[in-house]
Amino acid sequence: MSILTLAAGRGSRRADLPEALRRKRRREGLTALGFLSPWLAGFSIFFAYPLIAAVYFSFYYYDQFNAPVWVGLKNWTYILFNYPDLVTGLKNTLWLVVVMVTLQTVFGLGVAMLITKIKSGANVFRTLFYLPYLAPPVISTLVFVYLFTAGGPIDSLLVHVGVHNPPGWFNSPTWFKPSLTVLSLWGIGNTVVIFFASLLDVPKEQMEAAHLDGAGPIQRFRYVTLPSIQPVILFCVITGVIYTMQYYTQAIVAGEVASGTMATAGTTLTVGYPLGSSLTVPQLIYEQGILNANTGPACVLSVLLFVMTMVFTLFLLRRKNGLTGED
Repeated sequence: MSILTLAAGRGSRRADLPEALRRKRRREGLTALGFLSPWLAGFSIFFAYPLIAAVYFSFYYYDQFNAPVWVGLKNWTYILFNYPDLVTGLKNTLWLVVVMVTLQTVFGLGVAMLITKIKSGANVFRTLFYLPYLAPPVISTLVFVYLFTAGGPIDSLLVHVGVHNPPGWFNSPTWFKPSLTVLSLWGIGNTVVIFFASLLDVPKEQMEAAHLDGAGPIQRFRYVTLPSIQPVILFCVITGVIYTMQYYTQAIVAGEVASGTMATAGTTLTVGYPLGSSLTVPQLIYEQGILNANTGPACVLSVLLFVMTMVFTLFLLRRKNGLTGED
């Protein structure tokens, strides 16, 4: 075999190599796409399409019976400048996000730290704290409204300890949201379990070294425990914000039960009892889209809720990156 033949063979193999790599990469890409296809289908059907549809219908008048009619920015102008309940709904939703999520995170972390200190029976306590999270939201809300009703068990207990003028709880505009916060703290089991698992992963070597250096419990928590569980705290805060932005069931059920006007067959729910203190943005969406059959304004509120959630999430992520020095 001549040198020219060997050189030609080597040249042909070099020419075929890029094509083989392209076929291999194509197969790998199709394989990855096949594994991702369930997620892509779910994302397209349950997130991308509803979001695009909400933006689309926000520029139309649509009563869900007749064909949509283009109205331009009228729906946006009405919601942003002329809708009287928007400010109330935004204030209540932001109050719940700031207060409820903060207390859920602090309370969940505190309970998890207490469970880690228990020498025996930790699994029993973890189960007891997790069980309320499994209760259906409607049932747990009904129970709490009964416990906190005027003259109910909680008021009777307060009278026995010397509080003769208990607050109105779910019948008071001032105490309605704090009462919902107490309800949310009762069902904090999922956060407790997550924090409990993260606390068990805190490096024992660092804790022992800090203890030998004379660091007290507060210093060990601040300089060892807190940096180790910071990603878990961020996860719990972000998921809590997303959940609270969509807060609907407990608020509307508590308002209905406390007002004594529970909706039955053939009737509709009323929102905002008492005096708008239970009104949240998801309830405004329900009011516009279901009660009033105004799909356009309901879509405007949905887009605003999505934007608010994204702003909060990006702010928390940027805050976390700023604390850790990441880009």
